[in-house]
Amino acid sequence: MLKDKLSAINVGRDKLFRILRANHMLIKPKRSYHITTDSHHRFRKHKNVVCNMVINKPEQVWVSDITYLGTRENPSYLALITDAYSKRIVGYNVSASLSVNGTLQAS
Repeated sequence: MLKDKLSAINVGRDKLFRILRANHMLIKPKRSYHITTDSHHRFRKHKNVVCNMVINKPEQVWVSDITYLGTRENPSYLALITDAYSKRIVGYNVSASLSVNGTLQAS
């Protein structure tokens, strides 16, 4: 609809988008993501004991997480232990079950 009017003032597609972006007139696309964490479960949730702690050097706090890898035929779980200050992976373990032994072996 605007092609004839814009070409008369020498504005192409890229220049039009630069003008719209400069004037904050572009629509930001929604980010596509999947919700994978269910925090409203019946199991016990432990309190965050380090939320008020000032972490100012490595090796003060380690955090752990488990993620699913593999296929339905060959399920695998990756347990990672990460240093909270440096974000460095301190230990890991790949196991076939979600048992606590995988996380303990990661350390």
